[in-house]
Amino acid sequence: MHAFAVLPDDTTIHDLEIPTPSPAGRQVLLKVTRAGVCHTDTHLRAGGYDLGSRGHMSMKDRGIEYPMVLGHEVVAVVEQVGEDVASVRAGDVRLIYPWIGCGECRQCREGHDNRCAAGQNLGVACHGGYADYILVPDEKYLVDIEGIDPSWAATLACSGLTAHSAVDKVLPLEPDEPVVIFGAGGLGLTAIAILRARGHRNICAVDVAEGNLSLAREMGASSTVLSGPGSGAEDIRRAAGGPASAVVDFVNNGVTAASAFDVLAKAGSMIQVGLFGGEVTIPTAMLALRMIRIEGSFVGTLAQMQDLVRIAQSGELPNIPVVERTLSAAEVSRALDDLTAGGIVGRIVLTA
Repeated sequence: MHAFAVLPDDTTIHDLEIPTPSPAGRQVLLKVTRAGVCHTDTHLRAGGYDLGSRGHMSMKDRGIEYPMVLGHEVVAVVEQVGEDVASVRAGDVRLIYPWIGCGECRQCREGHDNRCAAGQNLGVACHGGYADYILVPDEKYLVDIEGIDPSWAATLACSGLTAHSAVDKVLPLEPDEPVVIFGAGGLGLTAIAILRARGHRNICAVDVAEGNLSLAREMGASSTVLSGPGSGAEDIRRAAGGPASAVVDFVNNGVTAASAFDVLAKAGSMIQVGLFGGEVTIPTAMLALRMIRIEGSFVGTLAQMQDLVRIAQSGELPNIPVVERTLSAAEVSRALDDLTAGGIVGRIVLTA
């Protein structure tokens, strides 16, 4: 089968011919029809993450094997099933939950695969969806998306799930308590839509692009702040009507993390999601005196993705903008370049 992969210390996307897997047991082989493109893929192509003064976290040093087939937002059609598969059959269209754990540790047994220290995430530790076919290790990771546009559905596996999980860490709040969203790209827009769908009214979006803020208002943001030279925490507090009960930071670099801390109300929550890298210095006494809660949030559980799909199927969740392109080595490369450069509104989804 064709697979569009990265090699070690090489950011080129290569069109490789690799063996097509054969499913066994509870495994399922699916033919890829949609593969969303995520900022995480840009970091994986670059080889790792910026850790500020602690240097660079190398994926190769962490045991990731190459060639690496990226792509973790995948909608696909069941092609073949293992002998123990009972819930799906050839021809079924499914969204794939990619944040797969070892299956044996306490976190996995409790349904928190995304917390597993030995994760087997598709598109990261195992071959993902930038290919003709994808092998899923267990049928339980396949979710029916009947009634949902497949390109939008693909984004629910990461940007949608990540936003949903982050919002779960914020709510419940009183509907008019200020919640600030840093970053109004695909994830931020989804979080705004989910907050509105769950009845929250005071949502302030912060972004460097006016076009993103315009979309944020369409998704349900009650106020927006154009970030840049001359703007700061006071502008955000003013727009939101006061200090924020919670901040969700989908950028999470040194600048946004510092601003997130500064805009919080006493006993506020600071949910850090983005992977843009850097570091932040926080006065430890203020952390205690203001009783601030800082929590990292990485994607979400299978149960949360199933819940998100149900919300989408109910019609309560507005679609974020999706740009469709053809699934090929050239288009994978172009999409990753475009995401790295910035300026993409919503999400890019590659179609087979």
